Amino acid sequence: MTDKATLRARALIARQRGGDAAALTGNLARALAPHQGKLLAGYWPMRGEPDPRPAMAAHEGPLCLPVVPGRAVPLIFRAWNGEPLVPGALGTRHPDDSAAQVQPQVLLVPLVGFDSRLHRLGYGGGYYDRTLEKLRGERPTVAIGVAWAVQELPAIPEEPTDQSLDALVTDREVRVALP
Repeated sequence: MTDKATLRARALIARQRGGDAAALTGNLARALAPHQGKLLAGYWPMRGEPDPRPAMAAHEGPLCLPVVPGRAVPLIFRAWNGEPLVPGALGTRHPDDSAAQVQPQVLLVPLVGFDSRLHRLGYGGGYYDRTLEKLRGERPTVAIGVAWAVQELPAIPEEPTDQSLDALVTDREVRVALP
């Protein structure tokens, strides 16, 4: 099995090729349809990540964005209604500190790579794994990975701290995790 650093490098190169943005938006809107009315955590795309903003704009429910409060801690989320964003840690953008802190029910999760078992490979900081573990410990929380189809990898090594995705949306398909 290949180590995560090698897989991450391969997936980041593949992600730069991108994909069909319109198809991704349509698939993401379809995946979000059962979650109407629920608080959705999106993300502001960076470094070639697929752009979830058109599907977020079509979501019939409240929105929030993640904030990186520090290293090696879970993300927090702030309500977002389209207000201007401020620069955050690690190149992110998020609502300013005056926006209410909220707990999403559904998260769109950016990723570097994924495999056929819906394991996700991130940037290596563990932010989404810590966040999902915390949120899922408090109430049911759905995690939907968002990626270009070209980011698929062979098996990603699994660690005890890894949190699984409930679904994955690409520009080619919507995959749902088997129970």
